[in-house]
Amino acid sequence: MQLYSILFICIKKILKNLYIIKIKGKAKIPDYVQLRDRNFTLIAYFRADRPERALEKCGLTDKSQQILDKVNEIPFGKMVKLEL
Repeated sequence: MQLYSILFICIKKILKNLYIIKIKGKAKIPDYVQLRDRNFTLIAYFRADRPERALEKCGLTDKSQQILDKVNEIPFGKMVKLEL
């Protein structure tokens, strides 16, 4: 149980500072969003219009509104630091 607690704390520290990138789709390919950690490792990759399941998988459901607000305000192709 203690190992689980330590692992959970480490994950929360990693996910504190994220980088978010919005990618423009073409024709039948939809727009996508990437969430990356401070080492630019891919944490989540999801369609801009369906983020719920991807955010749930990486444990960010409590921060989903803050992430979605940022997705809506940033331009395509720009990387923005998101502090949670």
